[in-house]
Amino acid sequence: MEFPVRCFTCGSVLGHLHEQYKELIKDKKPDAAMDELGITRYCCRRMFLSHVEMMQNLLKYPRT
Repeated sequence: MEFPVRCFTCGSVLGHLHEQYKELIKDKKPDAAMDELGITRYCCRRMFLSHVEMMQNLLKYPRT
């Protein structure tokens, strides 16, 4: 699904960082990428680590 705009736990705005994060993890480890973006809270880090892109899988099936 789409990346959430806010952290579910603390409410920090994270949606604008997702594209930058995807670019950074191509070259770095995820923890270094989050450090560079300034994501320090464990709950916010969880949002990035546990997110799974599902949109491409869902687009394969027609709407009924």
